Amino acid sequence: MPFRELSGKLVEARIAPGQRMFSQRGAMVGYKGEVTFTPNMQGGQGGVMSMIGRRIAGEAAPLMTVEGDGTVMFGHGGHHIQVIDLDGDTLCVEADRLLAFDGSLQQGTLFLGRDGGVMGMVRGQVSGQGLFTTTLSGKGSAAVMAHGGILQLAITPGRPVHVDPQAYVAHFGDVRNKLSSALGWRDMVGRGSGEAFQLELSGNGAVFVQASEEKL
Repeated sequence: MPFRELSGKLVEARIAPGQRMFSQRGAMVGYKGEVTFTPNMQGGQGGVMSMIGRRIAGEAAPLMTVEGDGTVMFGHGGHHIQVIDLDGDTLCVEADRLLAFDGSLQQGTLFLGRDGGVMGMVRGQVSGQGLFTTTLSGKGSAAVMAHGGILQLAITPGRPVHVDPQAYVAHFGDVRNKLSSALGWRDMVGRGSGEAFQLELSGNGAVFVQASEEKL
């Protein structure tokens, strides 16, 4: 059920009988055919326990289950949309950035501290994204939102990528994150710039960054 990009701010998805997808509530801007939209009370493909985990983590977002036979156009708030295809990978992305995704993908929640230790928790506070993030795993596609355009940066062994935590959108693959200071503590006194910190991602995968330091 791949997405087709209609413009930088609109995507279209084909819904076939027996298949389903999930979207943010209010993300549908138009559709053709016999399509139904129902509030999702099961927390997506991850089921009730996944929903409970995300609500405890403060990482839940209202979802609609989309089913039927037709095509649906999605967009939200005039944000730029990037389609990410997964082939058995796990995508880490903030729940409020998820526009729509395949029902075949398994949802979960990741504690940032587990991936980056104490600095992972600090990263959550500095970026304003909190201590938890949503995960999508399996084979399928997801449409994510951001301010401005989105750039995909490859992460390869021995060549870590550094990004501004405020510009971070999502990442996938076998990736570890670590927050580091670009300035000495003495230099940081009296400075409020986000450039004082860098998010270092290492391993094997990719990271998506937006052309803005503004949250959705």
